[in-house]
Amino acid sequence: MNQIVLEHVTKSFTTKSLGTVVAVRDFNLSVKKGECFSFLGPSGCGKTTTLRMIAGFEDLSEGSIYLGGRLVSDKRKNIYLPPEKRELGMVFQAFAVWPHLNVYENVAFPLKVKKRPHSEIKKRVALALHHCDLDGLEKVYPSDLSGGQQQRIALARAIVVNPDVMLLDEPLSNLDPHLRESMRFEIKRLQKEFGFTIIFVTHDQAEAMALSDRMLVMDMGNIQQIGTPQELYHKPVNRFVHSFLGQSNFTDVVIRDGKAFLKEDESNLLFSGTSLDLKGDYVMATRPNAIDLNRQDGYKTTILKRTSKTDFMEYLVSVGKGSIMVQTPHRNFFRAGDRCFIKIKDPAWYKPEKKDIEEERERRNTI
Repeated sequence: MNQIVLEHVTKSFTTKSLGTVVAVRDFNLSVKKGECFSFLGPSGCGKTTTLRMIAGFEDLSEGSIYLGGRLVSDKRKNIYLPPEKRELGMVFQAFAVWPHLNVYENVAFPLKVKKRPHSEIKKRVALALHHCDLDGLEKVYPSDLSGGQQQRIALARAIVVNPDVMLLDEPLSNLDPHLRESMRFEIKRLQKEFGFTIIFVTHDQAEAMALSDRMLVMDMGNIQQIGTPQELYHKPVNRFVHSFLGQSNFTDVVIRDGKAFLKEDESNLLFSGTSLDLKGDYVMATRPNAIDLNRQDGYKTTILKRTSKTDFMEYLVSVGKGSIMVQTPHRNFFRAGDRCFIKIKDPAWYKPEKKDIEEERERRNTI
């Protein structure tokens, strides 16, 4: 069963400096009940605007939104259900807790607004605090708690209403790295225990990969690709998705007769393969950990720089007038200045992007 459905959703607005901007364009998505689904993309891509339309904080310019099979937003039919009637839980980027209320009062607030009986409030707040590891902190004020504990208050307040859908807008971005990792596990644990559907908005690829059953990547208001984290990482449909998930090298090449040559020097063979049936100018996309660095076979090059990481060695090697990054196990050891060879495995091939695309991304970041 689909818990959330968006059909042809578009959101546009007008600014004095930029004119009409389409923040979200013809957005179509179905999210299954109990699924953790992430929206991933850079600032200005439209992911938070989409979340706000699902929540009811933003009206649509076009299209329809359904929650649990119920139509909650439709511009053409003039249907709009306000946020408080959508039965959603929300956690924001900032620690959205009331400083003048203690932990118990913060978590109980939405139930008091709904005028639930005192006995029910007490029971449900106690359960929410227990599930968020806040037992014994009922009378403590937020200012006396850590950032992680304050975000747990926000989580407890969201789950206390027993929502079918939880909307999370970059809830971990203000936490330190250790707390962020532990909170990822907390969110997944709570989802498993309560069974709610999650929409998780983030620009952090590690968070999206760790939390998501499925995810999408957005760019300039458009969905670029939808799939599992593994599908998007291993089979990105375009250069943008490739660059946004994991580390990437991009090299301009010319392809002819099943071989890829450096565009700047077409006598320099970089890759050949029987399955390479493309022709003309392309961008070759590679993952640093999918390049074999050795001393005897492949494209001849030189180590420009070496960096020792915790789990691997990272090398910058020359390719024509440019360079690419290569990651290898620690046992594969080279020094800066060493001559070596690289063999590229399973590259992806994309047509060169138009120059105005990057200019449009920068323009959107100023909005």
